Amino acid sequence: MKLLAFDTSTEYLSLAILNGSETFTFDVLAGQTHSQIILPQIQTLLVAAGLQLNDLQGIVFGAGPGSFTGVRIAAGVAQGLGFGSNLPVVGICTLMALAEASGTDKVIACLDARMGEVYHAAYQKTAGKWQAVIEPGLYKPDAVPAVSGNGWIGAGSGWRTYGEQLTNIYNVQISATLPALLPSASAMLSLAAPIFASGAANPAHDAIPIYIRNRVALKTAEREKGLRL
Repeated sequence: MKLLAFDTSTEYLSLAILNGSETFTFDVLAGQTHSQIILPQIQTLLVAAGLQLNDLQGIVFGAGPGSFTGVRIAAGVAQGLGFGSNLPVVGICTLMALAEASGTDKVIACLDARMGEVYHAAYQKTAGKWQAVIEPGLYKPDAVPAVSGNGWIGAGSGWRTYGEQLTNIYNVQISATLPALLPSASAMLSLAAPIFASGAANPAHDAIPIYIRNRVALKTAEREKGLRL
């Protein structure tokens, strides 16, 4: 199978290409430059993988939640490349990608959502498939939902920014945290490959972001305080 995956939902640009048994990756701190560098870097990675866009069988994108601008960039690029090359697409939830990237089977995924909130979900892997114990949602870090049992891993930037609040809630239920973990394109490839294999991928026009926070703009006073969506 030959697939391209990318994620722009965080400050990082993450790219991955699956070419049969080989995976080629590229990850860089992009800041606010995702839209400027994503297409040239995709082309560079295609060359490294010995492929052209028309050789691919599908496109995988990080659908969110995450930065509003970032998830729109990913959806837009997926639509554009998909239409241009007549390729199907699969959008992957960034929180599930965190769970996959953790290498464990019980994950409380938290991404810093800015404005004093986190994107949160809890996943458990059963028979090789992730099940959402708690569906993705937006919460204050001291008001995230409870989970049952112990042995959970905390993953994602929410644990870096709000580790104390989250640890106070989950306490001994957490066996370790991975605060630097990102929703990587390579993890998204792993999640999407079975979807393509089953024929359940979507047409390019269905490359739609996952929005959890309904607000799409900040008030002037909030911008002046340096807040970000």
